[in-house]
Amino acid sequence: MCSGKAVICCRVTPLQKAMVVELVKKSKKAATLAIGDGANDVSMIKAAHIGVGISGQEGMQAVLASDYSLPQFRFLERLLLVHGRWSYYRMCKFLRYFFYKNFAFTLCHFWFAFFCGFSAQTVFDPMFISVYNLCYTSLPVLALGVFDQDVNDKNSLSYPKLYSPGHKNLLFNLKEFLRSALHGFFTSCVLFCIPYGTYKDGVSPDGHILSDHMLFGSVVATILVIVVTAQVCKNVSTKPILNNYVLLLFY
Repeated sequence: MCSGKAVICCRVTPLQKAMVVELVKKSKKAATLAIGDGANDVSMIKAAHIGVGISGQEGMQAVLASDYSLPQFRFLERLLLVHGRWSYYRMCKFLRYFFYKNFAFTLCHFWFAFFCGFSAQTVFDPMFISVYNLCYTSLPVLALGVFDQDVNDKNSLSYPKLYSPGHKNLLFNLKEFLRSALHGFFTSCVLFCIPYGTYKDGVSPDGHILSDHMLFGSVVATILVIVVTAQVCKNVSTKPILNNYVLLLFY
């Protein structure tokens, strides 16, 4: 059964429907979607990764057991090709940026450890460490993960091939994770080394020493927030009004 591109099963019981879904899940190692409109489809809907129920004349049992409810079968096209693709695209982009900004943040402590004798002294103020993910970098990444669109809904429906990266897992995999980690690694290196070279043994015109720990940490923290937020602006495919409002609110 699993060797064919399409299989038609007729006159099957609810349990057999669920068994077909389980067979595809185990043999193909694929994400499965089941759609039905009656009580006899409940087992199949629950067995699939994604269950879609159609509200119709056969009652609401399928809808109550499903993850998504549709009034008509024809809306499945938009659910998959538009909202499903957008969801995958946004989530992958969200994860890549989330790993990037946290690698850039965490590795600044790693570089600082070489200059403080690995004493566990942090380069940033404890308050900044607490609010970095909570306040400073949360709104931009949420805006990216909620509002960003690479193409509009009309083009998503007109070109179904745009749906294929999700099947091939192209937008977030080990390669993309390592790329985000490497990006964060180099970002942290530059953000730490340039201010350190500037402030180390530096003296202001009035004779004050610039190599102050709190001053240095504040400068690195400020540059870090600006750089990772600018990275969001650079990676936004479209610039919807809500996205701009969120970024303005952040600043």
